[in-house]
Parts: sequence; C-alpha cells; structure tokens
Amino acid sequence: MKKTLLFLIFITTLIHAEDFDTYLKNFDYKARKEMKISTYEMLELVANNEAQLIDIRFKEEFEAWSMGFAKNIPLNELPKRLNELDKNKLIITACPHNDRANIARMFLYLKGYRVRYLSDGLLRTADTLRGDRAKEFIQESK
Repeated sequence: MKKTLLFLIFITTLIHAEDFDTYLKNFDYKARKEMKISTYEMLELVANNEAQLIDIRFKEEFEAWSMGFAKNIPLNELPKRLNELDKNKLIITACPHNDRANIARMFLYLKGYRVRYLSDGLLRTADTLRGDRAKEFIQESK
C-alpha cells in the first residue's frame, strides 16, 4: 500500500510538476493551516450543506463501517469520478487517519477544487459521534 501511495504522489507530481512547483514555492504556515480541517469544523460545514465529505477508503472498508453522510470514492477511483464532486462546496477528503486523505486533497487541489483533508481522521469522527452526540448531529443536519 505504501508503494502505491508513493507511486500516486510521484505520478501526480510528474503530471502537474509546474503547478506543484508553484504550490511548494508558495507553501507557508497559512497554506499548512488551510489544507486541514478538524472533525468539529467538518461536522458543522456538512450539517450546513456547505461541504461534501468524501471517504476515499476502499469499497470494502466503507462497507464495513462508514459515516452515513459521507460519499465513498476510493482513492484509486478518484481521477475517473471527479464528476461526482460538487464544485460549489468545499470538498473534505477523509480516511481513518489522514494519509490517503492528504493524497486525495493534493490531487484535487491540483485539479482546481477547494479542498481540505480531515486532519483527525474518520476514527476521531466516529468517536465524536457516539451516543447522544450522533442523535444530536443527525437532528441538526435535517
């Protein structure tokens, strides 16, 4: 898996080398902050219909457990499924931790999307939405 992720980064870098060079030259503390989003920020934006949560895990992972408000587009399918993303909303990429989500974020950023990755991951989101908090979130998002 690690080799696959590195290969994807390498290919994306080659395809968008000039854009990526510019991105790196302009990278600063503000850019670092703006590439991430916390669970609490994400939940608020999703509840207000201002963001689209994209779970980039493999289909089998998503089927085993998922957030009911996330759309599953596995990382390896992302290039051919861009038409499923809402360009009018902030796209938030997510996985259990944040490694694949950050790769997806970089890919989408280089494609011109407003995108951030869920910095504390889906595991934190699942923990945050336990018990009464899950019920409250669902009620607020309706």
